[in-house]
Amino acid sequence: MDLTPFVEQLRRELTVAAEAGGEDARALAERLVAPLESSVRLALLNALSVAAEELTGQLAPGSVDVRLRGGDIGFAVTQPPAPEPAAQPAAVAAPAPDTDDGSTIRITLRLPEALKSRVEDAAAASGSSVNTWLVRAVSGALDTGSRTAPSEPRRSSRWSPGEHVTGWAR
Repeated sequence: MDLTPFVEQLRRELTVAAEAGGEDARALAERLVAPLESSVRLALLNALSVAAEELTGQLAPGSVDVRLRGGDIGFAVTQPPAPEPAAQPAAVAAPAPDTDDGSTIRITLRLPEALKSRVEDAAAASGSSVNTWLVRAVSGALDTGSRTAPSEPRRSSRWSPGEHVTGWAR
């Protein structure tokens, strides 16, 4: 990135502003512009460095670095690492064997982090994938009229005191 156009723009604006003060002010502005050029370049470099720091804060763990090569400024952007593919409890890729009607659909299920961890643990304990465990849990709940997962003990009533359901469906 070449800073020269920005420095030249500042030089022109300073000269135009000084013309309002007469010939002496214009002559003084012209004498000051040359020594101020390096200070202006440094101020622009500092502003770009602060901007890069703010961007880095928003990109974390990625980053943006400002690099000075000769009189040119460059930016080095380090992308955050790609997220590792995680188990997708929301994807219904294969139904449980007892509910196979030949077709599958994909849904999105949003779970709180703690609940997702519990589902993953329960699936691992039963030796199945998260998807298979969820399909069995839903099938079991619908087939028996119960709201419990297959590996959980049945309750005597449909809802326990203090339980509530929130959310939305499409």
